[in-house]
Parts: sequence; structure tokens; C-alpha cells
Amino acid sequence: MAEVDLDAVRSHLGHLGQAPGPVEVGAALRGLGLLVSDTVVRETVAALRRDSLGAGVLDPLLQLPGVTDVLVNGPDQVFLDRGAGLEPAAVRFSGEEELRRLAVRLAASVGRRLDDGVPFVDARLPNGVRVHAVLPCVADAGTCLSLRVPNRQRLSLADWAASGSVTGEGAELLTALVACRLAFLVSGGTGSGKTTLLGALLGLVPATERIVIAEDSRELRPAHPHCVRLEARPPNAEGAGAVNLTQLVRQALRMRPDRLVIGEVRGAELADLLSALNTGHEGGCGTVHANSAADVPARLEALAALGGLGRDALHSQLAAALQVLVHVRRLPDGRRWVDELRLVRPDPATGRCRSLPAVRFVPGGGTFRGECHDELNRLVGL
Repeated sequence: MAEVDLDAVRSHLGHLGQAPGPVEVGAALRGLGLLVSDTVVRETVAALRRDSLGAGVLDPLLQLPGVTDVLVNGPDQVFLDRGAGLEPAAVRFSGEEELRRLAVRLAASVGRRLDDGVPFVDARLPNGVRVHAVLPCVADAGTCLSLRVPNRQRLSLADWAASGSVTGEGAELLTALVACRLAFLVSGGTGSGKTTLLGALLGLVPATERIVIAEDSRELRPAHPHCVRLEARPPNAEGAGAVNLTQLVRQALRMRPDRLVIGEVRGAELADLLSALNTGHEGGCGTVHANSAADVPARLEALAALGGLGRDALHSQLAAALQVLVHVRRLPDGRRWVDELRLVRPDPATGRCRSLPAVRFVPGGGTFRGECHDELNRLVGL
């Protein structure tokens, strides 16, 4: 259906203050001298409602099985990820106006402003989809949308093993890691499965323990009967009311957590997490972006600086707070893969922490046991 027809009908209904129901749309079509039939009315109503509810023309993509991301680079480029990397989608927008209207409406639906004065927004929609939008004044392709679809299933560690994403030995080590209440971080790149794996591991926590989760955007949904989830909040249109992750971590510590979890360590909250792990909160965990497990100490140095924590203080806290790093990556075939486990240990010469290899798993078979393999087994009781 031509966009000009929809615009004319939309304008007509808006002038009369009417909702896009079948009767109202039929009357509007006749008033505009347009063709009226049951099929035209039905298609027009569907198109108008699609443009005013949900994600518009992107809604069918978000409903596809296995979709994790839908990316829009201007009105003529739409991509989706179904677990095998990005692939082009057949969906197109009629023009920049339709795409921008969708972005502004999605932002407004969660009380956020999106215009040339505030040309980008990051928010979570009521259905759990995380949306990031950038307007053309800072993006040369036109309005850009990035939609992250939450997991519709709660994957367990057994599901990871069944899909070939973790070896039997790896699953055994991870299970023992959770049972022994060791503090750990899951590291990896964007889309590698860090949050999904952490959610699966939290499902192994005994039902008698209380989990308190602090997240910038709510993504973790562990299959656990006693779990409290806290979510940060951006400022409103007046710039007030923001609740950041650092504040949430401090509140979480007052909620008697048996396990304190930070969905993603990305800033000043790292100092509060390390402080908590050094004051008797065993079994704490979270995720962190890093290219490899070996790079995590350097990555944490950069994050600690945001919280005013110097290098020496960071490594002193880190040595006492964190025991294990679990690294995940995405294979060329799209599969998530538990790549390796490392121990965090201070260097006797410098006092600064390093991540030392314990065990690395090779896709297709093979396991490399590092210098700390036996120590890791002793820590987890294997």
C-alpha cells in the first residue's frame, strides 16, 4: 500500500480525533475518495496499527525464532542476527520520515526524548527489547536503530552442553565453581553469550540462597526461586531522577544478598563490587567486555579509574576479591563457546594481578591444561 495513502488516512483520522478502527478507516477512505473494500480496509487498519504499536515494520523480524538483534542503518538497510551472524532482511522503510517517526515513538513510549537536541537514546521497551536510536544529525546513513531481543528461553548449563557450546569437563568445572561460592567474572566480546552463560550459572545456585542482581538494563532472568532484580534508570526529560549502577550496588548490599551479581561491570561500580567481595559476600559474579581473559586485569584498571580507584589499590582489592575468569567467544558458525578458565593471581614481583591459564577448550575436541589447572581443580573440589 502506498505510503501517501497511509499518510492521508492518518491525517484525516487525526483531524477528527478518531482511532484507526475498521469503521473509522472505511469512512476516512470514502471521505478521501479512495477505493473502499474489505481487503483495503483490513490492510489499512493493520498498517496504521503497525505504525502506532510495537516496532512497526520490524515487528515480524522480532518475532522470528532465534533472533537476537535487529539493526537498521537508514531506511534501506535492515539486518538481523539469528545466531549465525548478521544477514540482510527483506524489510524496508518507505523513507527516512517513517523510520524517524518509529524511532521517536519508541523513545516516547518509555518517556524518553529523541530529537535534534538529544539525537540518541538507549532504553528498554516494556516487552523487554532494548532499543538504541541515533538520528541523522550524527549518523550519515540516516536514522539508525539497534534492537536487542531478550532471550525468550532460560537456557541452562545443560542446554549449553546439549548445543555443543561447552564441553563435559567445562560444564563440570563451572558447576563446581558455583557450588564452591568462588567469585568470578564472565568475559567476552559483544554478542558472545556472556549474559546468557551467567544466567545459566545462576540457575545452579541453591534455592536456599538469595540472589540480588544489579543491571544497567534488565537482561538476566535466572531460573531461581529467590532472585531480586534491580535496574538502573536514566534521567527523565527534565534531567532528573537518574539511578546509576553504582547506587544500585550500594542498595543491593543492604538487601542481604547471598550472591551479589552485576549484570555488566562497565564503570565506577567496580570499586563497590570489589569492596563488597572483600567484606564477606562470597560467590559474587558479573560480566565484563574483554577481548580475552588475559586482557581482563587491564580492562578492570581502566574501569577502576572511573571510580577513582588507583592502579595499586585496584590490584590489592582484586587479588583478595576475585578468583576465576571464564571467557566465552563466538565461533565462525555462530555458536557461543566457553573458551577458557583462568585464575586471578598477584605477581610476586610487582603485586599486580595477572590472569593465569588453567584450562582452554578447543572447538571440535582437545583441551589445553595450563599452569594453574591443578590449582583450579583444588579450588573447586575436583
